[in-house]
Amino acid sequence: MISIKDVGKVFPSKHGQLKAVDDVNLEIKEGEIFGVIGYSGAGKSTLIRMLNGLELPTDGSITIAGRVISKIKGSELRKARQEISMIFQHFNLLWSRTVSENIAFPLEIAGVKGPQRKKRVAELVKLVGLEGRENAYPSQLSGGQKQRVGIARALANNPKVLLCDEATSALDPQTTDSILELLVDINKRLGLTIVLITHEMHVIRKICHRVAVMESGKIVELGTVLDVFKHPQQPITKRFVQQVTEPEETKETIEHLLELYPRGKVVQLSFVGESTEQPLITNIIRNFDIIINILQGKISHTQSGSYGTLFIHMDGEANEIQKAVDYIHSQQVGVEVISNG
Repeated sequence: MISIKDVGKVFPSKHGQLKAVDDVNLEIKEGEIFGVIGYSGAGKSTLIRMLNGLELPTDGSITIAGRVISKIKGSELRKARQEISMIFQHFNLLWSRTVSENIAFPLEIAGVKGPQRKKRVAELVKLVGLEGRENAYPSQLSGGQKQRVGIARALANNPKVLLCDEATSALDPQTTDSILELLVDINKRLGLTIVLITHEMHVIRKICHRVAVMESGKIVELGTVLDVFKHPQQPITKRFVQQVTEPEETKETIEHLLELYPRGKVVQLSFVGESTEQPLITNIIRNFDIIINILQGKISHTQSGSYGTLFIHMDGEANEIQKAVDYIHSQQVGVEVISNG
């Protein structure tokens, strides 16, 4: 669906040339939810703007649904943009128009006739869950409702690709989750290809099938979300994964627990996919002469499986503890010793 080949983007600056995107190569499949994550300045916003022709690459080519977006201009580019919609962090709604009028706007531009336009708007209002709010103005809506209007408007012309530029960054966590669930639902119902950029690993974890990690204009890591959670390779990727698996309060809790349990070992277990379902702790207690205290745990669900972390304290003879650690390894569960008492 989307082919990005050897793409680079250079901007002039006071100190010479700034390479915002540096030799990026990506293939995004039809019907996929693909995430691009990076901190500010990584180049992700520039990359997504090149996907709909808002920016042109300095080098390389971008092809979407058979069209070379990086080469076309004028009416051909306008036609292509009807198939490549975008939603934004700050909604970009027309404040003097109602919900229905905002959604209808791209249909008006496309020359869709009144009755057909009205029918399509009604379909979209229902799809995004805004029944009863059709005549409200943006100032009367919550942040989540505004983004639902933005999504409905983006879907008006039946696009093949939906680009999401930090679409949930301005929303609270609960509203963010509801918008992400809506995007997953739209992806499944319509088979829509979704490309989103974010700096939040929670967003990637919740809805994406694959993810590319960007740093200094380059793709430094690429894979399925579950694989990236399971085996993050780059330091930046490990920091992003820790946003979800080891939030700041976890570190404080562990430091406190280490004071409470000076003997034995504090161990972090990592479960992926089916290993999250097995009765591991029960089996350890039955088979080894050690005492186990469960300290803290969390299971995160991705589109391709579950990923869990569990902190436990193991107390007993050193050789029995080592046997238990070896057993955990044999069960395809990751083990990291946090402390040795």
